[in-house]
Amino acid sequence: MSEAQWTAVERYLTQYFVPADPALDTALAATTAAGLPAIEVAPNHGKLLHLLARIRGARRILEIGTLGGYSTIWLARALPPDGQLVTLELEPRNAEVAKANIARAGLAERVQIRVGRALDTLPMLEKEGVGPFDFFFLDADKRGNPDYLRWALRLGRPGSVIVVDNVIRDGAVADAANGDPDVQGVRRFNELVASEPRLSATAIQTVCSKGYDGFAIAVVNE
Repeated sequence: MSEAQWTAVERYLTQYFVPADPALDTALAATTAAGLPAIEVAPNHGKLLHLLARIRGARRILEIGTLGGYSTIWLARALPPDGQLVTLELEPRNAEVAKANIARAGLAERVQIRVGRALDTLPMLEKEGVGPFDFFFLDADKRGNPDYLRWALRLGRPGSVIVVDNVIRDGAVADAANGDPDVQGVRRFNELVASEPRLSATAIQTVCSKGYDGFAIAVVNE
């Protein structure tokens, strides 16, 4: 099978399960027009995030890695009216695009964008008493995943769900000798999860218009 076939299947599934949506479609178009990289989640993966957050009954969500706000919109729509999503973004330009996209989607009151290095912002959230969070989506630099996981455990609670994107890296994650810092970051993340008694987790391989990759999902044990 090829990426072209994966994309064709994705389009087939999307027409049934992820119909056209003005806010989401506009967000994608605005992100492209702003010159941001096309690395947001695929539409059916965005819907999966939405469903997982709804299944969890999340009232507070923390996202690390905003980009243009596409996944942020999916997640924020899963919140109740008084819910809150905090999303952390390193690049000010990305945050500007995301802020506009989120506002057009009518979600500005539910979403707070914090700009800066996540490992600087996370201690501030803890100090401010923001949280605990019911749901985490980690989709920033993969070399930072081990540290982001540690913070998710600090800012979460029993029952919190942690979803991590891009953990297969086109299959490179299985190669211990691969020197890519992101691959090594994912491998260290996997080792931490496997050795952490507070977590129950698995990882899934996926193929879609974004290529061959996958995600990990963990639940903080009661």
